[in-house]
Amino acid sequence: MLTKFEALRAIHDTGAVLIIRLDSEEEALAVSHAAIAGGIRALEITLSVPGAKRIITKLSEEYASQGIVIGAGTVLDAQSAFACVDAGAQMLVSPNLDPGMLNVANRYQAVSISGAFTPTEVVDTLSAGADIVKLFPTEISGPGYLKTVRAPLAQAPILPAGSANPDNVGEWIAAGAAAIGIGSYVTKAAKASGDYNDVTIAARAMLEAISAARGLGVQG
Repeated sequence: MLTKFEALRAIHDTGAVLIIRLDSEEEALAVSHAAIAGGIRALEITLSVPGAKRIITKLSEEYASQGIVIGAGTVLDAQSAFACVDAGAQMLVSPNLDPGMLNVANRYQAVSISGAFTPTEVVDTLSAGADIVKLFPTEISGPGYLKTVRAPLAQAPILPAGSANPDNVGEWIAAGAAAIGIGSYVTKAAKASGDYNDVTIAARAMLEAISAARGLGVQG
Protein backbone atom coordinates (compact mmCIF):
# COMPACT_ATOMS: atom_id res chain seq x y z
CA MET A 1 0.00 0.00 0.00
CA LEU A 2 1.28 3.45 -0.90
CA THR A 3 1.85 5.95 1.85
CA LYS A 4 0.25 9.37 1.50
CA PHE A 5 3.70 10.85 0.90
CA GLU A 6 4.33 8.41 -1.94
CA ALA A 7 0.93 9.12 -3.47
CA LEU A 8 1.48 12.87 -3.39
CA ARG A 9 4.94 12.40 -4.88
CA ALA A 10 3.48 10.38 -7.78
CA ILE A 11 1.08 13.25 -8.54
CA HIS A 12 3.84 15.84 -8.20
CA ASP A 13 6.36 13.93 -10.32
CA THR A 14 4.02 13.43 -13.28
CA GLY A 15 2.02 16.63 -12.78
CA ALA A 16 -1.17 14.81 -13.73
CA VAL A 17 -4.32 13.15 -12.42
CA LEU A 18 -6.41 11.28 -14.98
CA ILE A 19 -10.17 11.74 -14.48
CA ILE A 20 -12.09 8.70 -15.68
CA ARG A 21 -15.76 9.42 -16.24
CA LEU A 22 -17.05 6.86 -18.74
CA ASP A 23 -20.25 4.94 -19.43
CA SER A 24 -19.28 1.38 -18.58
CA GLU A 25 -17.13 -0.61 -16.18
CA GLU A 26 -15.42 -2.44 -19.03
CA GLU A 27 -14.47 0.76 -20.85
CA ALA A 28 -13.22 2.39 -17.66
CA LEU A 29 -10.98 -0.58 -16.90
CA ALA A 30 -9.64 -0.73 -20.46
CA VAL A 31 -8.88 2.99 -20.48
CA SER A 32 -7.22 2.77 -17.06
CA HIS A 33 -4.90 -0.04 -18.14
CA ALA A 34 -4.00 1.76 -21.38
CA ALA A 35 -3.38 5.09 -19.64
CA ILE A 36 -1.14 3.48 -17.03
CA ALA A 37 0.81 1.89 -19.89
CA GLY A 38 1.29 5.44 -21.19
CA GLY A 39 2.81 6.63 -17.92
CA ILE A 40 -0.17 7.87 -15.90
CA ARG A 41 0.43 7.28 -12.19
CA ALA A 42 -2.68 8.80 -10.59
CA LEU A 43 -6.23 7.97 -11.65
CA GLU A 44 -9.57 9.23 -10.37
CA ILE A 45 -12.50 6.87 -10.98
CA THR A 46 -15.62 9.00 -10.60
CA LEU A 47 -18.51 7.45 -8.72
CA SER A 48 -20.72 8.13 -11.74
CA VAL A 49 -19.01 5.23 -13.54
CA PRO A 50 -21.03 2.00 -13.23
CA GLY A 51 -19.25 -0.33 -10.79
CA ALA A 52 -16.86 2.43 -9.72
CA LYS A 53 -15.94 0.85 -6.39
CA ARG A 54 -15.33 -2.51 -8.04
CA ILE A 55 -13.01 -0.78 -10.53
CA ILE A 56 -11.16 0.93 -7.69
CA THR A 57 -10.67 -2.39 -5.91
CA LYS A 58 -9.45 -4.18 -9.04
CA LEU A 59 -7.01 -1.43 -10.00
CA SER A 60 -5.74 -1.00 -6.45
CA GLU A 61 -5.05 -4.71 -6.11
CA GLU A 62 -3.19 -4.74 -9.42
CA TYR A 63 -1.26 -1.49 -9.33
CA ALA A 64 -0.75 -0.22 -5.75
CA SER A 65 2.48 -2.17 -5.42
CA GLN A 66 3.72 -0.44 -8.58
CA GLY A 67 3.34 3.05 -7.16
CA ILE A 68 0.12 3.87 -9.03
CA VAL A 69 -2.41 6.01 -7.13
CA ILE A 70 -5.99 4.79 -7.55
CA GLY A 71 -8.58 7.26 -6.35
CA ALA A 72 -12.30 8.00 -6.32
CA GLY A 73 -13.97 11.08 -7.75
CA THR A 74 -17.24 12.91 -7.11
CA VAL A 75 -16.99 11.94 -3.44
CA LEU A 76 -19.63 14.20 -1.90
CA ASP A 77 -19.85 13.11 1.74
CA ALA A 78 -18.20 11.17 4.54
CA GLN A 79 -20.20 7.99 3.91
CA SER A 80 -19.10 7.81 0.28
CA ALA A 81 -15.55 8.69 1.30
CA PHE A 82 -15.29 5.78 3.73
CA ALA A 83 -16.83 3.36 1.23
CA CYS A 84 -14.20 4.38 -1.34
CA VAL A 85 -11.32 4.06 1.12
CA ASP A 86 -12.68 0.67 2.14
CA ALA A 87 -12.67 -0.30 -1.56
CA GLY A 88 -8.99 0.61 -1.83
CA ALA A 89 -8.97 4.27 -2.86
CA GLN A 90 -5.86 6.18 -1.83
CA MET A 91 -7.10 9.50 -3.19
CA LEU A 92 -10.48 11.19 -2.75
CA VAL A 93 -11.65 13.95 -5.08
CA SER A 94 -14.73 16.17 -4.86
CA PRO A 95 -16.05 19.04 -6.99
CA ASN A 96 -16.97 20.95 -3.83
CA LEU A 97 -15.90 21.42 -0.23
CA ASP A 98 -17.32 18.80 2.13
CA PRO A 99 -15.64 18.73 5.57
CA GLY A 100 -16.84 15.15 6.17
CA MET A 101 -15.04 13.91 3.08
CA LEU A 102 -11.86 15.68 4.13
CA ASN A 103 -12.10 14.30 7.67
CA VAL A 104 -12.26 10.75 6.32
CA ALA A 105 -9.42 11.37 3.88
CA ASN A 106 -7.18 12.74 6.62
CA ARG A 107 -8.16 10.07 9.13
CA TYR A 108 -7.15 7.30 6.74
CA GLN A 109 -4.31 9.27 5.11
CA ALA A 110 -5.76 9.33 1.62
CA VAL A 111 -4.78 12.23 -0.63
CA SER A 112 -7.62 14.77 -0.72
CA ILE A 113 -8.37 16.98 -3.73
CA SER A 114 -11.29 19.28 -2.96
CA GLY A 115 -13.09 21.59 -5.37
CA ALA A 116 -13.16 25.39 -5.24
CA PHE A 117 -13.53 28.28 -7.65
CA THR A 118 -13.36 31.66 -5.91
CA PRO A 119 -10.48 32.89 -3.74
CA THR A 120 -12.69 32.54 -0.65
CA GLU A 121 -13.48 28.94 -1.56
CA VAL A 122 -9.79 28.21 -2.15
CA VAL A 123 -8.86 29.51 1.30
CA ASP A 124 -11.77 27.69 2.97
CA THR A 125 -10.74 24.46 1.23
CA LEU A 126 -7.15 24.74 2.41
CA SER A 127 -8.29 25.63 5.93
CA ALA A 128 -10.52 22.54 5.98
CA GLY A 129 -7.48 20.35 5.39
CA ALA A 130 -7.37 19.56 1.66
CA ASP A 131 -4.01 18.52 0.23
CA ILE A 132 -4.75 19.97 -3.21
CA VAL A 133 -7.41 22.41 -4.40
CA LYS A 134 -9.29 21.37 -7.53
CA LEU A 135 -10.12 24.41 -9.65
CA PHE A 136 -13.57 23.63 -10.99
CA PRO A 137 -15.08 24.41 -13.41
CA THR A 138 -12.29 25.46 -15.77
CA GLU A 139 -14.29 25.77 -18.97
CA ILE A 140 -15.52 29.21 -17.85
CA SER A 141 -12.20 30.39 -16.43
CA GLY A 142 -8.87 29.49 -17.99
CA PRO A 143 -5.16 29.93 -17.22
CA GLY A 144 -5.55 33.69 -16.83
CA TYR A 145 -8.02 33.18 -14.02
CA LEU A 146 -5.72 30.72 -12.25
CA LYS A 147 -2.83 33.17 -12.49
CA THR A 148 -4.99 35.93 -10.99
CA VAL A 149 -6.15 33.73 -8.11
CA ARG A 150 -2.64 32.57 -7.31
CA ALA A 151 -1.25 36.12 -7.20
CA PRO A 152 -2.42 36.58 -3.57
CA LEU A 153 -2.57 32.81 -2.87
CA ALA A 154 0.77 31.59 -4.16
CA GLN A 155 0.92 28.95 -1.42
CA ALA A 156 -2.16 27.17 -2.75
CA PRO A 157 -1.50 23.92 -4.66
CA ILE A 158 -4.17 24.15 -7.36
CA LEU A 159 -5.10 21.49 -9.91
CA PRO A 160 -7.28 22.74 -12.79
CA ALA A 161 -9.68 20.02 -13.93
CA GLY A 162 -11.05 19.88 -17.44
CA SER A 163 -10.28 20.85 -21.04
CA ALA A 164 -6.54 20.14 -20.85
CA ASN A 165 -4.67 19.04 -23.96
CA PRO A 166 -1.05 19.17 -25.16
CA ASP A 167 -1.65 22.53 -26.85
CA ASN A 168 -2.81 24.40 -23.74
CA VAL A 169 -1.16 22.56 -20.87
CA GLY A 170 1.86 24.86 -21.00
CA GLU A 171 -0.40 27.84 -20.29
CA TRP A 172 -1.78 26.12 -17.19
CA ILE A 173 1.70 25.26 -15.94
CA ALA A 174 2.90 28.81 -16.56
CA ALA A 175 -0.11 30.11 -14.62
CA GLY A 176 1.00 28.11 -11.59
CA ALA A 177 -0.89 24.82 -11.72
CA ALA A 178 0.56 22.29 -9.29
CA ALA A 179 -0.75 19.47 -11.49
CA ILE A 180 -3.28 19.02 -14.27
CA GLY A 181 -6.57 17.15 -14.19
CA ILE A 182 -6.71 15.31 -17.52
CA GLY A 183 -9.99 14.16 -19.01
CA SER A 184 -11.41 13.38 -22.42
CA TYR A 185 -8.23 14.04 -24.43
CA VAL A 186 -6.96 10.76 -22.96
CA THR A 187 -10.04 8.89 -21.78
CA LYS A 188 -11.91 9.21 -25.08
CA ALA A 189 -8.93 8.83 -27.38
CA ALA A 190 -10.09 5.37 -28.47
CA LYS A 191 -13.72 6.33 -29.14
CA ALA A 192 -13.30 6.65 -32.90
CA SER A 193 -10.84 3.83 -33.54
CA GLY A 194 -11.74 1.32 -30.86
CA ASP A 195 -8.01 0.83 -30.35
CA TYR A 196 -6.99 1.45 -26.74
CA ASN A 197 -3.40 1.93 -27.84
CA ASP A 198 -4.61 5.40 -28.83
CA VAL A 199 -5.26 6.04 -25.13
CA THR A 200 -1.68 5.03 -24.33
CA ILE A 201 -0.38 7.37 -27.03
CA ALA A 202 -2.56 10.26 -25.82
CA ALA A 203 -1.48 9.74 -22.21
CA ARG A 204 2.16 9.77 -23.23
CA ALA A 205 1.64 12.95 -25.27
CA MET A 206 0.02 14.73 -22.31
CA LEU A 207 2.76 13.75 -19.91
CA GLU A 208 5.44 14.81 -22.38
CA ALA A 209 3.73 18.19 -22.81
CA ILE A 210 3.57 18.69 -19.04
CA SER A 211 7.20 17.72 -18.65
CA ALA A 212 8.25 20.08 -21.44
CA ALA A 213 6.25 22.94 -19.96
CA ARG A 214 7.84 22.45 -16.58
CA GLY A 215 11.36 22.01 -17.90
CA LEU A 216 11.33 24.74 -20.55
CA GLY A 217 9.21 27.30 -18.76
CA VAL A 218 6.57 27.45 -21.48
CA GLN A 219 4.78 30.74 -21.26
CA GLY A 220 1.05 31.23 -21.51
